[in-house]
Amino acid sequence: MDTNSMAIRILPEDEIKQAANSFQHPALLFANPKNLYERRAKRLRDLAKDHPFADYLNFAAQVVDAQLVALTENPLAKQDIQFESIRPLDVKKWQRDGKWREYLTALLAELKPTANETVQATIEWLEKAANDELEQLADHLLAQDFTQVESDKAIFIWAALSVYWLQLAQQLPRGTQIESAEGLQFCPVCHSAPVASVIQFGSSQGLRYVHCSLCETEWNMVRAQCTNCGHSKELDYWAIDDDNAPVKAESCGDCHSYLKVVYQEKDPYVEPVADDLASLFLDIEMGEKNLSRSGLNPFIFPAE
Repeated sequence: MDTNSMAIRILPEDEIKQAANSFQHPALLFANPKNLYERRAKRLRDLAKDHPFADYLNFAAQVVDAQLVALTENPLAKQDIQFESIRPLDVKKWQRDGKWREYLTALLAELKPTANETVQATIEWLEKAANDELEQLADHLLAQDFTQVESDKAIFIWAALSVYWLQLAQQLPRGTQIESAEGLQFCPVCHSAPVASVIQFGSSQGLRYVHCSLCETEWNMVRAQCTNCGHSKELDYWAIDDDNAPVKAESCGDCHSYLKVVYQEKDPYVEPVADDLASLFLDIEMGEKNLSRSGLNPFIFPAE
């Protein structure tokens, strides 16, 4: 599959009106930052209740709270984005500035007072790191070269990068559409890996949107195909509790990968990052079936 052929374009105003009048659902959904962070933090804390990994889910909620503070207190200025380019915010091409490091500093300052000894050590290391070293670590993460960055540091760096890229995505016009259905295993805006799929309810009942792990954009993708390779013949769905579970793993027998799916109709409060993180036992089950994860959770970085 040629992932370089995918592009997005800005719809003219008349086409936007025409699409609205025809009840078409948008191919791209852009996050509302304040609502996104507030919902995620609350969901993480709700899921933490009586959870074996409650401490970590609550820590993740604190990071999300800090992301909202960083974004609110230091918003990103208007950027010169070339909208006609393929993936205008591609992590491999976009020339990021040092603004993301300001977000990292803000996150660390917000989290440090309540951090435990282990987290304190990581925060202090990041505080003392030179800018060039931080940029190099960011390069590795964005290139998905996760073996070059220790996971405890990766969580904070990715959180800061995400605050930056989320605001970049906010500057794309609301009429932005996907031009090609190819290459959708990666985000069509920034080319990062997804976290999970969301099966929506309400006016978009049954539609699947795949959620980006970095810029938080969601893109529409038909349900009867693998999010990783696009094949549809050997799809299976797995759940730990029962078939009515709000979180399942969609696996593909062709590429031997899986990605979580969260169902709003089964729980209206599901949130892709939070519910994916809280369903770690399902990941263990998938690993035992020799299936590899095709997505990325910003609070779980692969060791290899």
